[in-house]
Amino acid sequence: MTTLFLISQFVLAVIITIAVLLQKSSSIGLGAYSGSNESLFGAKGPAGFLAKFTFVIGVVFVLNTLALGYFYNKETSKSIVDTLPSVIPPAAQSASATDAPAAPNVPMAPLVPASKDETKAPAPAN
Repeated sequence: MTTLFLISQFVLAVIITIAVLLQKSSSIGLGAYSGSNESLFGAKGPAGFLAKFTFVIGVVFVLNTLALGYFYNKETSKSIVDTLPSVIPPAAQSASATDAPAAPNVPMAPLVPASKDETKAPAPAN
C-alpha cells in the first residue's frame, strides 16, 4: 500500500510542477511555448482552468502526503525485536515465582601471585 502512495506522490509532484509552470506569470513561464491556448480553454485563456487544476492537484497532493505518512508509520512501527523468539535463560526457567532471587554470578578478581618476600613471612593480623 505504501508503494502505491509513494509512486502517486512522485507523479503528483511532477503534475503540480508542470501545472504551476504553465500558469501565466510576469515572465510568462512555460505558457509562452504552448502557443495559442485561447481556442482550447475559451476566451479567457487557461488562467482560470490552470488555477483550479493547480488547486485540486495541490489538495490531492496534501491528502496523498498524509495517507503516505500514516501507512508508512503503521508499517514501520514493527520492530525487528518483535520478530525474534523470546529466549529465557536456563537459570530463569528453573526458578519459580515464589523463590527468592538468586545472587548474581559475579566473577572473582584475578589472583595476583605473591612475591617471594611475602611467601616467607606471614601477613600481620589486624
